[in-house]
Amino acid sequence: MPPAGGLAARAEATRSVPGEALRDTVDGTETAGARRGTRMTNAAGNGTAPAREPESAPREPESAPGTPSAPYGAANGPEDAPAVLHGAAKGPHGGAATGPVSASGAPHGIPDERHRTVDDPHSAAGGPHHTAGGPVRQGDGPDGAVGRRISGSSGEEWGELVAAALLGAERRRPPGGSVRALLDKAAAETVRRRAGARPAIPGRRPVPAPEDTRTPLPTAAERRLAALLADRAGGAGQTGSAGRRTAGPDLGELLPQWLAEANAQGYRAPAALLPALLDAARARTDLRAETLAFAGPRALWLARYNPDWKFALRDGVRQQLPDEEPEAVDKLWQEGLFAERMALLSAVRRRDPAAGLRLLASTWRTERAEDRLMFLDALRQGLGPADEPFLEGALSDRSRTVRATAAELLATLPDSALAARMAERARSCVALDRVGGTGIVVEAPHECDADMQRDGVMAKPPTGRGGRAWWLSQIVEATPLGVWEERLGGLSPERIVALPVADGWRDDLHAAWCGAAVRQGNAEWARALTGEPTEPFAQGPGDPAKLLSVLPQEERGAWAARFIAAHGLSEAFRILGVCGVPWPVPLGRAVVDALEIAREAGSYPWSFSGVMGLAERCLDPSDAERLAPLAAVPGEREGESPGAGAYWAESFQRLVATLRLRSAMLAELREHDGSGHPEGDGTDRAEHDADRPRGA
Repeated sequence: MPPAGGLAARAEATRSVPGEALRDTVDGTETAGARRGTRMTNAAGNGTAPAREPESAPREPESAPGTPSAPYGAANGPEDAPAVLHGAAKGPHGGAATGPVSASGAPHGIPDERHRTVDDPHSAAGGPHHTAGGPVRQGDGPDGAVGRRISGSSGEEWGELVAAALLGAERRRPPGGSVRALLDKAAAETVRRRAGARPAIPGRRPVPAPEDTRTPLPTAAERRLAALLADRAGGAGQTGSAGRRTAGPDLGELLPQWLAEANAQGYRAPAALLPALLDAARARTDLRAETLAFAGPRALWLARYNPDWKFALRDGVRQQLPDEEPEAVDKLWQEGLFAERMALLSAVRRRDPAAGLRLLASTWRTERAEDRLMFLDALRQGLGPADEPFLEGALSDRSRTVRATAAELLATLPDSALAARMAERARSCVALDRVGGTGIVVEAPHECDADMQRDGVMAKPPTGRGGRAWWLSQIVEATPLGVWEERLGGLSPERIVALPVADGWRDDLHAAWCGAAVRQGNAEWARALTGEPTEPFAQGPGDPAKLLSVLPQEERGAWAARFIAAHGLSEAFRILGVCGVPWPVPLGRAVVDALEIAREAGSYPWSFSGVMGLAERCLDPSDAERLAPLAAVPGEREGESPGAGAYWAESFQRLVATLRLRSAMLAELREHDGSGHPEGDGTDRAEHDADRPRGA
């Protein structure tokens, strides 16, 4: 068996005439005659250099089976070097390397390093002719270079060969100084790398996906879901080239409604669409809860094989909480990532608030400040009197934001000690005017002492706000609203809000009451503070949109409809955003009437694109036919913005088309046959695809 160090020499000795002729065309710096006169290493690798045989001499036969083909015949020029470098060595006539190949990928006749021993004189580990980083005898290197290695064991030399082959000899000097030397080194290194390859260790087959016994989607609904997912990244409903919204519906914006209805009907996700669903939920956090509920346990199984979907593993803890395995819960809490622990705490609090509090208390002192803040915020779920001792302790936390959050949570507990302390401070600041007989007088705090700061009162006011007004608003906002009926003569919230406030403190006091009503979820006070929608936002206290969120859905819609009738749509966008979907009939009619009035008044149509977008998603789908006449293109009128009529018509066309699509979409999801099962064959056509992880 020839020594491993003579691979290049053996390849040189066994190359054929066609390979030689091809190689003569590669390097224009040497003539064919000069190349034929170069020293050649014999097949035994002994360093001798016999003269080249004349052209008329009989040529050696081509490589016999079991002998590696000449690597030189593989290179047809610099552009073929990458193929050689990646092991695609060709035979003398441009074909694949002749001769059988061993299990390790090396041709027979080449020693396999896995079967060599230290005692073998030709072993790569101990023999004198080894090539894995060891010395090479004279004549073993390209062009007979003395002491030159055929190839090193490091990846740096291989990288140099690849870079030189890709860039070409004209742009980068190849190793060895010529294309010939580059190909010599590449061929030898390729054989060496093949001979040293180790078989891959087979991995374990993934555990099959869990069963999902829910009802499969109807066929039409499954096709609709595929269309919604395909359009979410851009499609007919997106903006046109000029930035204007096109006439087609925006299918991606209908996905939240589709998922909510599918979950309400109890359907399971088609296995073939799970990857697209997870991609959509990854891009939009507002889709994650509904997507994971619809996708079920198979989504969590699939997410383990793709790091892009790790959010499903975090959020999925809420659905996969081990009810009867407290050891697993404790282990996840002690060893899990922050997102996993956050999801776990929320899930435990939802099921058992006391158990969640014990879980948090077990590691509270060792948590980072930013983590303590987030964990503390999770206690809103199931907050009750039992949490007060822990929150009182958090008022002495090192972090200011943690103290403020603990105080905010305690303020929502009307019977807590902090609420009592805040109520005492508020009573000393706000009272009835005993002199004038009616009205409210205010004496704001003159300082923010240490006790106030411990209870969550921020000492430094925001820019543009006075210190006393800032301290007063925080105290009143943290005071239970029931205190004021007792303090102000037993009056109802409506009558208290109607009282005059002396010395210009009305806006600060009413804004603080608005914050308290939202924080405490008090609908009676929210109703009193919003009042009748006759004043614009700038003239009212607090944030009407936040106050409306405390009221029941029907009441929100009725109030918003009256507000739009009084003020139009210019300030209605934020109010419409807190109204339920679909909008109540009075609200939908008020919005459409306001849009029609705006069109007739010659208003700029693009000013109402946001309201149009909300109307597409929130109007009742049954209004489509009633709105169809508005989609006609009106004639141009004097004083109207150029193209405004066509834009208005296009906007209404889009609105009508979207409403019709929503109607069809909901009908598909609600379509059942007489047996109570969805229409179709009742099987998931891609059921077996779920057992194959994407990219596993």
